[in-house]
Amino acid sequence: MAAARTLLPVGGAAAVAVPRRLRSRETSSTSLGGPVSDGARLVRRMQLRPAPLLGSSTCALPSLLGRRLIRTQAASSSSSSDSTGEAKPVGFAERYPALVTGFFFFMWYFLNVIFNILNKKIFDYFPYPYFVSVSHLLVGVLYCLVGWSFGLPKRAPINSTVLKLLFPVAVCHAIGHVTSTVSFAAVAVSFAHTIKALEPFFNAAASQFILGQQVPLTLWLSLAPVVIGVSMASLTELSFNWTGFVNAMISNISFTLRSVYSKKAMTDMDSTNLYAYISIIALLVCIPPAIIIEGPQLVQHGFKDAIAKVGLAKLVSNLLVVGLFYHLYNQVATNTLERVTPLTHAVGNVLKRVFVIGFSIIAFGNKITTQTGIGTCIAIAGVALYSYIKAKIEEEKTQMKSA
Repeated sequence: MAAARTLLPVGGAAAVAVPRRLRSRETSSTSLGGPVSDGARLVRRMQLRPAPLLGSSTCALPSLLGRRLIRTQAASSSSSSDSTGEAKPVGFAERYPALVTGFFFFMWYFLNVIFNILNKKIFDYFPYPYFVSVSHLLVGVLYCLVGWSFGLPKRAPINSTVLKLLFPVAVCHAIGHVTSTVSFAAVAVSFAHTIKALEPFFNAAASQFILGQQVPLTLWLSLAPVVIGVSMASLTELSFNWTGFVNAMISNISFTLRSVYSKKAMTDMDSTNLYAYISIIALLVCIPPAIIIEGPQLVQHGFKDAIAKVGLAKLVSNLLVVGLFYHLYNQVATNTLERVTPLTHAVGNVLKRVFVIGFSIIAFGNKITTQTGIGTCIAIAGVALYSYIKAKIEEEKTQMKSA
């Protein structure tokens, strides 16, 4: 499911609950501020986690991951021999773990790039980002409902207490997703992703001033090139408009607030069910503004114009395919995170953004100024530096606690 132990994607992204015996240990070592997959990116292990560009998403739970690895290795060792002590056949994943991990990275990048390209192309003949956002979530919800109908997984019961915990998380997820989509529709994909590179700055600010967690000076300094780079790129971006810029910034703030509420929403529900419920709530939140803002235009001429340009079958199929890619890239991002260290995933996430920006420029033939290109490179380099420092700090904390 999308964003399982990730990433609440477009970013892209929900979260999971940590077993109660781990909460006290977990809370002290988790802080905001390193990049994760966009949209992605929301459900994380057994604790409700923020999506895109969060240190807690990419760098937290290393000790828990280590224990999970030990349990996995022990289980693998015990299952590799039968009661007579004879070795059992080893599967492909166990024999070639590097190849499997490489495949996950490839699919993560591939699905994310394809989603961004197809999603942008839809706006050429269907410029209604609020409705498109609803279609993304609707496809994900249908995916979850089909899984429940087959018992994959079995649907977990939910009560009013859990709903109250999940509601603010889902609302922030909905706002972040919609504003991201509006930004992608208004400006070039490459520029929208450059603006979204500022998410670590907002996450660090929330960690410092809202959660009261001290952010090291080195992390603040590593954010300077991010701010400078985005500013340089914005000043000479050919596709710049305030609608795209402001909505991308609102998306950054929304995903940051989602991470704050995620820390308060603890539940023992598994990640797949949890993300399904968050997607359902987010869908219900997104429908009213879509109807109010774009409903009259869609009824009068929106659907009619789109059908006249590409046909009903292509319009529906494109919306379904893009929604599926949105859901799957968040899911694969989560699966990838489960296979590698937080530092590796953080670096991989930065490279993913580089791939998206690069391929979007090639796919759409976007013209960029020299200053915009330099600013984008500086911003991405700053995110990479921030991710590396954040991951190393979290690893050192984990090693000190385990020592």
